[in-house]
Amino acid sequence: MHSGLLILLWMAGLAFLQFLTLDALLVVVGVVALAALALAPRRSWKLIKRVRYLLLAIVVLFGGFTPGEALFVDWPRLGPSREGAVLALEHAARILAVVLCVAVLLERLSARRMVSAIHALLRPFETLGFPATRVSVRLLLVLRLVEAGAPRGWQGWLHDVEDEPGEAIEVVRERFGVRDLGAVLLFVAALFAMWRYLR
Repeated sequence: MHSGLLILLWMAGLAFLQFLTLDALLVVVGVVALAALALAPRRSWKLIKRVRYLLLAIVVLFGGFTPGEALFVDWPRLGPSREGAVLALEHAARILAVVLCVAVLLERLSARRMVSAIHALLRPFETLGFPATRVSVRLLLVLRLVEAGAPRGWQGWLHDVEDEPGEAIEVVRERFGVRDLGAVLLFVAALFAMWRYLR
């Protein structure tokens, strides 16, 4: 499938998450969690560990500072409200779903295809003077550098790197085929069916 189309479908899916009810959102989070566990378990766990404090802050802020009916009747001032607990669960579930989707995308899409996707999405703006090719090449260089890491630990970023022989950088242009069109139609039909079902 075309990498640019994958990015677009991924972004559309994340946008669709924002309109789901809490019950439907929890179902989707469960499905995404199973997919992430099967396709990218290590990367998913690593990303979840990175956002754990954000999730904790959401639970504390929404649960503890949203006015409403006390969740624990014996401690009405210390415990969270029911409305706050629902809001905390909803926002934490959305962030968790986004993080798991990012993990699956990064695991299944190589850095070269990711750059090709961004180049394909930015190419229409070249008519307005936007340097899509230059931005894509620089992004590829950044991804390679981050993946390789500093040559001598973090101190290596502070020193000049010795001159090395140049390397050809290629931005692959993928073709949009019949399978891609079928995937778009199937995705739109699935979103429409879910929207009708969840309304």
